[in-house]
Amino acid sequence: MELSDANLQTLTEYLKKTLDPDPAIRRPAEKFLESVEGSQNYPLLLLTLLEKSQENVIKVCASVTFKNYIKRNWRIDEPNKICESDRIAIKANIVPLMLSSPEQIQKQLSDAISIIGREDFPQKWPDLLTEMVNRFQSGDFHVINGVLRTAHSLFKRYRHEFKSNELWTEIKLVLDAFALPLTNLFKATIELCSTHANDASALKVLFSSLILIAKLFYSLNFQDLPEFFEDNMETWMTNFHSLLTLDNKLLQTDDEEEAGLLELLKSQICDNAALYAQKYDEEFQPYLPRFVTAIWNLLVTTGQEVKYDLLVSNAIQFLASVCERPHYKHLFEDQNILTSICEKVIVPNMEFRAADEEAFEDNSEEYIRRDLEGSDIDTRRRAACDLVRGLCKFFEGPVTGIFSGYVNSMLQEYAKNPSVNWKHKDAAIYLVTSLASKAQTQKHGITQANELVNLTEFFVNHIQPDLKSATVNEFPVLKADGIKYIMIFRNQVPKEQLLVSIPLLINHLQAESIVVHTYAAHALERLFTMRGTNNATLITAAEMAPFVEVLLTNLFKALTLPGSSENEYIMKAIMRSFSLLQESIIPYIPSVITQLTQKLLAVSKNPSKPHFNHYMFESICLSIRITCKANPEAVGSFEEALFLVFTEILQNDVQEFIPYVFQVMSLLLEMHKNEIPSSYMALFPHLLQPVLWERTGNIPPLVRLLQAYLERGASTIASAAADKIPGLLGVFQKLIASKANDHQGFYLLNSIIEHMPPESVDQYRKQIFILLFQRLQNSKTTKFIKSFLVFINLYCVRYGALALQEIFDSIQPKMFGMVLEKIIIPEIQKVSGQVEKKICAVGITKILTECPPMMDTEYTKLWIPLLQALIGLFELPEDDTIPDEEHFIDIEDTPGYQTAFSQLAFAGKKEHDPVGQMVNNPRIHLAQSLHKLSTACPGRVLSMLSTSLNAEALQYLQGYLQAASVSLL
Repeated sequence: MELSDANLQTLTEYLKKTLDPDPAIRRPAEKFLESVEGSQNYPLLLLTLLEKSQENVIKVCASVTFKNYIKRNWRIDEPNKICESDRIAIKANIVPLMLSSPEQIQKQLSDAISIIGREDFPQKWPDLLTEMVNRFQSGDFHVINGVLRTAHSLFKRYRHEFKSNELWTEIKLVLDAFALPLTNLFKATIELCSTHANDASALKVLFSSLILIAKLFYSLNFQDLPEFFEDNMETWMTNFHSLLTLDNKLLQTDDEEEAGLLELLKSQICDNAALYAQKYDEEFQPYLPRFVTAIWNLLVTTGQEVKYDLLVSNAIQFLASVCERPHYKHLFEDQNILTSICEKVIVPNMEFRAADEEAFEDNSEEYIRRDLEGSDIDTRRRAACDLVRGLCKFFEGPVTGIFSGYVNSMLQEYAKNPSVNWKHKDAAIYLVTSLASKAQTQKHGITQANELVNLTEFFVNHIQPDLKSATVNEFPVLKADGIKYIMIFRNQVPKEQLLVSIPLLINHLQAESIVVHTYAAHALERLFTMRGTNNATLITAAEMAPFVEVLLTNLFKALTLPGSSENEYIMKAIMRSFSLLQESIIPYIPSVITQLTQKLLAVSKNPSKPHFNHYMFESICLSIRITCKANPEAVGSFEEALFLVFTEILQNDVQEFIPYVFQVMSLLLEMHKNEIPSSYMALFPHLLQPVLWERTGNIPPLVRLLQAYLERGASTIASAAADKIPGLLGVFQKLIASKANDHQGFYLLNSIIEHMPPESVDQYRKQIFILLFQRLQNSKTTKFIKSFLVFINLYCVRYGALALQEIFDSIQPKMFGMVLEKIIIPEIQKVSGQVEKKICAVGITKILTECPPMMDTEYTKLWIPLLQALIGLFELPEDDTIPDEEHFIDIEDTPGYQTAFSQLAFAGKKEHDPVGQMVNNPRIHLAQSLHKLSTACPGRVLSMLSTSLNAEALQYLQGYLQAASVSLL
């Protein structure tokens, strides 16, 4: 694409259309942009637009499109969509452009720089730091904040990267260039804050800078304490301390919800102090007491408004990190201090505030996310809970004692007047939970509990009565607390109590409150996954028998409640119920599958909840598996129910659903025993269209679907669709060229070799091998070699060893010997997987015993080394070393918004063994084949073995011969 006005105009029009709410206008525009993103100059056109367009909306749209384009394509993969000249131009222009853009666009470009930096910095972008640091001299804080924001997005990954030499080298480089200028900027900014103490607008800009500087401090100090910061600790800590105690009226906000700059800065300083207290306690010791005092004062004087939540939770987290370090134990030993912390910090921050009640009722999705999924990191309750846990490490007895008193008085308050005082009971349940839970995992709930708290007694006396009450809609917060209690302590509460709870939970699926029915669904799902003895589920299908109908009815009804039409917890509970109940659900399948297909049709119009969609397809797969296991004929009725919706999804190109549709179709097709129904054959040509294979997420399920076609109907394809075989091989050729997908190409090729009638692929065989050799020459990776070895041995098993030798030698004389010597003998040890090893063993056995040229040509010298390699494959551990220069990118790791492939667990493919019928034990098969060969040419095999095979291998071989009850002549 030229950098011309005409192209800028075209691009502007298409960007406008991508903002249109009407899918008929929006989708084609998105398609167009997708189709041109591989063109040269495309990213430069976007940058030109965001710099020069007259319309602000186009500038913003271009900046977002550019960032997403970089996110999808900057990492070099096949095909590389960004040419080198564009890459150079982007890196040369993006920093100045970012710094001169308004803040909204600056943020997008700053993100783009950090994505590019993740790949290219420092090796391929050495001048980035210098360019950024030089801008500190400008004195213009719009520019300085742009640099700080970019540095923050670039360096924040240091907080979660694994330690490595490469990382240390990069951090050292950054520190050398950045630490001193950052410290000088920090000091200068603080001075400017004093100078402009009465100028509100100046203070806002300066405090934005201080927040970013404090965040950068955290990132640069996270991995280890850098020498520079240790030497300058006095400067940083003294200033941090004075900022913590600062209170400037001009920076206070009237907004009760939104945290102001002062709160954000103090929150970050609490984080920085906690980092030093946890990781560098020795060096930080001189500063610690004054930070503890300042943060304690902050906690005692800060109000309950939402805007202080982050500050309060970070301040409490600081205390939590200090109190569990043996160094600082003495600060908390006094009973009065413990009582004071409990009374002034923990209990007030566990209260259920009006803002929490509002979130519970009006923003339930966010409430659930924070409360259930642990993204409540920055809530007061979570921080208070962590502080209780921290204090219990050294002071479990006294702390439990202090809180037991609180819990009892709260419950007494509740009992006096439940409808008014229900919040007291909520706080009591929360306190008990935080006291009792020492260690917790998402998968298993509480794994370690405080022995001093009787959980079952509390459950029977205080939790069950709420759940047994006649009305499911009364006191929704307490109902949610009770359900959550069951969920968290499911391993501590005895099984009989869990069984009593199950009908209560099923009943609460009907509650109007979104939080309550979501928690009920989630609790059921968690209970159904618990394991008892022998790894069987703790709760059995037999124990659930009385509740099957009401469980399924209420789960599907819950999806019709307002606000829960795409509730992922309910759909996950449906999936888990099917999985647990198995054939008990068969009588309900007709109504269930109707409801699932209606839901599928509805959400396919605008898929927005990836987890919900995933569990929905899992539930469909389970319905198919369970029903067809009992009655294979039922597959037809599933196809009838699903194919209309599937056709619509494919025709409308619903990208998020297509990989799932292919997996479900594979499952259905694999259920057919003999031939492929015509409805599938009609679809076959469409599956070979190149556009489908452009999206990485489609590749694994499409390959599997084509494999199902080949397994069930190779002869139909050969007779009725022979003209499609080149298309099938074209797909193989495309996949084999990609390092990320070459194994998928081999899956397809192996199915073609195994199932297609030999005459239908005769004319293509030589070309297939030539393609594989070209790839071997261009890019030989361990993964490719492993797949290649399995393929040539499968070919040998299918067509015979002589056919393999002949095809190699027809490409180039003596090539068969080269492949044996350079690939099979040295690399066979790398093959992994039972079936793969078996294929290779049977293939090599055929080469050794059914290939005359191995016995009487120059190939004979390779006979013993090949046998030795085969015995090694049987007896030596797998060679899983990978050369240093090979660095695989998993498909799931490629950045971008393309739907990555999500494997459906319940659509899983059975492992298929192509040599299963012929050979049970490959060692015995080798012995029998050698016996047969020695009968055909007596004396030859024995003399070769006795002169050349090493003693250990010979000993193993004698063991195989004995086990097979044969001997060599």
